[in-house]
Amino acid sequence: MSGTALESGIDTATLWIVILALGAGSFGMRFVFLGLIGDRPLPDWLLRHLRYTAVSVLPALVAPLVLWPRATGGEPDPVRLSAAFVTLGVAYVTKNVLAAMVTGGAVLVAGAYWFG
Repeated sequence: MSGTALESGIDTATLWIVILALGAGSFGMRFVFLGLIGDRPLPDWLLRHLRYTAVSVLPALVAPLVLWPRATGGEPDPVRLSAAFVTLGVAYVTKNVLAAMVTGGAVLVAGAYWFG
């Protein structure tokens, strides 16, 4: 089997400890909001900051795929960079997330088709 924990140099016990710790941490962060203060109104300053959570998560997930794509061996690719810039431009002009994602995806597919 390729890609197993033992082949990548990770001890099985260490792998399960990391998985359980990440699960407990994720549960703990959610429980603080939902379990402990879920029935109380949150202050306005906190609600204002929570609005930016989704805005920061998507670029954090996409940026490594644009700057260091696995398909090119970690080298920046002009097609991916142009799709990212088009996506940012459309999002800035239209303020529409779906339009930005569809346009960026279309540029990525068209660029991959034209430039290989």
